[in-house]
Amino acid sequence: MDLKKFEWTRPPKVYTVAADRVEIVTEAHTDLWQRTYYHFQNDSAPAFQLETDEKFFSFVVKTDFAESHHRFDQCGVVMYLDSENWLKASIEYENEEFQHLGSVVTNGGYSDWATTEIPAATKSMWYRLSRREDDYRVECSTDGVKFQQMRICHMQKGGGKIRFGIYACSPEDSSFRAVFTDFKMTECQWQAHDGQPPDEV
Repeated sequence: MDLKKFEWTRPPKVYTVAADRVEIVTEAHTDLWQRTYYHFQNDSAPAFQLETDEKFFSFVVKTDFAESHHRFDQCGVVMYLDSENWLKASIEYENEEFQHLGSVVTNGGYSDWATTEIPAATKSMWYRLSRREDDYRVECSTDGVKFQQMRICHMQKGGGKIRFGIYACSPEDSSFRAVFTDFKMTECQWQAHDGQPPDEV
């Protein structure tokens, strides 16, 4: 992928963009979250994204976060449309024993968070974001070959031109270096559903 075509939303103070590698040094108290449960609205994380009107594609990126060390330190894949409509998938550091592999989908200003606990020793992860018009699937992989589904979701404002890419942030008083490599955009790897037909209207 040509990273020169990517653009920043809220560029971080410290970052590096090379031909096939991006590094972000997170700033303290940066995050993405809207309202649900916590009631606060955080809209300060940097996102490095490509704009497209392609309706069917898959985007793959590898994340390395060996330096993450504080609660909620995170980096991953993102599709940030505006402050109230976006999705993200990442690993959030919790403590020396475990961390949260999860995803957040925000439609119309309300976020949800789906997670599972994984060992804290995991320090890299591939993500694959696939689009089928205004529906999306997020997958993860520890080796970049075998991907496991994390979530399927619908984005209310995700049917037209979108932006997608990477993000990193530290919601609490922390900072770490997140490294992104192996950027790739392919034909959609999420095949059309071949199971139960829809109900007749």
